[in-house]
Amino acid sequence: MSRDIWDPATYARFADERSRPFHDLIARVGADKPDYVVDAGCGTGELTLELARRWPGATVEGFDSSPAMIAKARELSLTPSGAGGADAAPSVAVGAPGGLPRFTVADVTTWRPDRRVDVLVSNAVLQWVPSHRDVLEHWVDALNPGGWLAFQVPGNFNAPSHLAIRELCRSPAWSERLGDFDRGGIVAEPGDYLDQLAAGGCRADAWETTYIHVLQGENAVLNWISGTALRPIFDRLTDDERGRFVADLAESLDRAYPAKEYGTPFPFRRIFVVARKEDLV
Repeated sequence: MSRDIWDPATYARFADERSRPFHDLIARVGADKPDYVVDAGCGTGELTLELARRWPGATVEGFDSSPAMIAKARELSLTPSGAGGADAAPSVAVGAPGGLPRFTVADVTTWRPDRRVDVLVSNAVLQWVPSHRDVLEHWVDALNPGGWLAFQVPGNFNAPSHLAIRELCRSPAWSERLGDFDRGGIVAEPGDYLDQLAAGGCRADAWETTYIHVLQGENAVLNWISGTALRPIFDRLTDDERGRFVADLAESLDRAYPAKEYGTPFPFRRIFVVARKEDLV
């Protein structure tokens, strides 16, 4: 991409809803005392800090391709509230075992660790990487025997929200600017990932969950996807064009997701995979 399209403030607007799949994912990781834990595509780092709290004796690293996200993560990790409260030990070096996570700018397609990994977590990142099935092979290779790989991706690319985006991009008003945009069919089905990881020497568990988030406020679904699905589109439009595109899309989304008295129900399917690399015999 031509520039950093990610806005940490916009992405964090629904932090609680976005963190639920992460907690459901790592709950199935059975690592006891890992030495090296990596958060691939860590975003603003809040969930990387959760990994450090779960495995306090580990060296924890988070990386993301967005400099803005990494800047926010570094800022968060060095504040008392972000680093675990007033009792956190500032004398332990960043990136050292038992210390604060180290955050770096890196791309998931080219990142390679300098040593074997015990736990590698990726939360809602691989859907942005068309070649992510190849990335998974590299990540399995990077694991220690007995190491864990855990990732989750959205499985909602045929949901009304994404269909509305693609239809609008192909409409006469926008086809010249956005007619080639298509983010359907990027992720695989749970069984496909299971087959791949089993063939790669892992014992894997794959499942899916559809969360029904109850979003509040006007244009609730539009606000949700503005921090994720719409970012690549916004990157291709001028400020004026963004305003017009959003106005056109809002009408379709309000029809697809009618608001109720208690809020706007927004079904969101997620695909989860947890795999453990077989020990060498």
